[in-house]
Amino acid sequence: MPADRPYVFLDVDGVLIPFAARATGRSPSPHVAADGEAIGNPLLERLDPEDGRRLLALDCQLVWATTWMAEANDVVAPLLGLPELPVVTWPDSDDEPLRGVHWKTAFLIRWAAGRTFVWLDDEISDRDRHWVSAHHPGEALLHRVDPHLGLTDADFSTVRQWLAVNASKAASPPAP
Repeated sequence: MPADRPYVFLDVDGVLIPFAARATGRSPSPHVAADGEAIGNPLLERLDPEDGRRLLALDCQLVWATTWMAEANDVVAPLLGLPELPVVTWPDSDDEPLRGVHWKTAFLIRWAAGRTFVWLDDEISDRDRHWVSAHHPGEALLHRVDPHLGLTDADFSTVRQWLAVNASKAASPPAP
């Protein structure tokens, strides 16, 4: 995969694991982590393996942007059929977050370093969009996912269409 593809920053809770149960038609089964340990989180039943296939089909570089951090690779990725993905490591900091802006926003901008990106999260607001527009020199789609539904066909359609239009801009981020 070319290194210049847009990033797609993925949250887990509320995005891949919706707050409401999904009707998947699957019977509950114990999940096993990459290390062979049984996973006792019943919310993992809400993951839809089809989301993994649809994420892999996007023309992008997937990146975990979740408080699950590296655990997303150990627990969530195998259940979705995803390979190990890069992880945004949140700094341990007592810095005051930007007023009215999600605490992840500034870190993702730094991580993207001017590169085109999509951020899928259930806590994105218009303030985040305005802040990114003013502080990120590249193209960015901050897409709020309904946390009760998780990713839907409409979300995937929006992201696919946006990537189709903006992917070429990822190859040459503007100079700061």
